[in-house]
Amino acid sequence: MMEIEILKKEKTPENVIAHSIAVCKKASEIALNFPEADKDLIRKGALLHDIGRSKTHGISHAVEGRKIAQQYGYGEDVLNIIERHIGAGITKDEAKKLGLPEKSYVPETLEEKIVAHADNLISGTKEVDVDYVIKKWRSRMDEPEDNIKRLIVMDNELIKAFEDD
Repeated sequence: MMEIEILKKEKTPENVIAHSIAVCKKASEIALNFPEADKDLIRKGALLHDIGRSKTHGISHAVEGRKIAQQYGYGEDVLNIIERHIGAGITKDEAKKLGLPEKSYVPETLEEKIVAHADNLISGTKEVDVDYVIKKWRSRMDEPEDNIKRLIVMDNELIKAFEDD
């Protein structure tokens, strides 16, 4: 599996690789609800979403990850998944406050949303629910309410809409 080899080559910590594999499994599970989703793109993006953690564990790992994956020749579709996977996305204003390059990091495509949300629902290698994520964000962020609203919208779109099927 090429992406795993790249993670290892970049000296990505083993726990991050294990997390990425768990996110890939969860993203693949979510993608089953969407026949139109590009499953190969989701797999690549999910496996590489945290490659930037080989350089930093800060919020900028998404920006660093994009740079690393770009060096391996990945296209914009994979690069955007990596860059936009943080939480339920980060707006341009939030990015400025966080010291990131000033632009929107909110997932736009179905594949970006699936990987970002799968990442939210995996803590380490264990699956968690949205309530767990909300509690975690409330304890770690100064003003998480806008992020929580985006998280709930994403969960409704990707998970809740299919629970009764």
